[in-house]
Amino acid sequence: MTLKLVWGVTGSGDKLPETVAAMAAVKQRHDIEITAAVSIAGVRVLRWYKLTEAVASLARSVKAEKDANSPFITGPLQVGEYDALLVAPATANTVAKIVYGIEDTMLTNAVGQTAKSDTPIFIMPVDLREGVTVTTRPGGEKLELRIRRIDVENSDKLRGMEGITVFESPDEIEGIIQDLERRRAAQ
Repeated sequence: MTLKLVWGVTGSGDKLPETVAAMAAVKQRHDIEITAAVSIAGVRVLRWYKLTEAVASLARSVKAEKDANSPFITGPLQVGEYDALLVAPATANTVAKIVYGIEDTMLTNAVGQTAKSDTPIFIMPVDLREGVTVTTRPGGEKLELRIRRIDVENSDKLRGMEGITVFESPDEIEGIIQDLERRRAAQ
């Protein structure tokens, strides 16, 4: 039976190409139907990285955010029309809003409301450890960024939230999909 997944894309360029590649790999190896839910900033960042078409080719549909409830993905997530919500990569802004219960975007609203149901949520924050990280800009140039303590603390708080599983790398997406398939087979 086809696994149905909502893939939330925020405005993070960090790990974005790797995440798109990981999603393409799971799409190729598994019977999975992806609905891409893309934040306002995510639309812009996908364009900058020239990944808009790649995401569109992976997804049955792409839902670009208009406001916190439009397009409406929360209800279908809550009632089990989807097997999971996976947000990757997640910006520090998105993580902070989730941690503090601010549901003013399509994806933060989806996470907050889906957490009230049995639908599992998987989130990959980009800011996990203090210090310097190196990311790749849209043109391929390297960029050093300092990860702030507050952002790491919020990622740590996210780990402790009910109904949310935090993962660290796009390489973990394959295992998440395998676990969801096993869970579904056991039902």
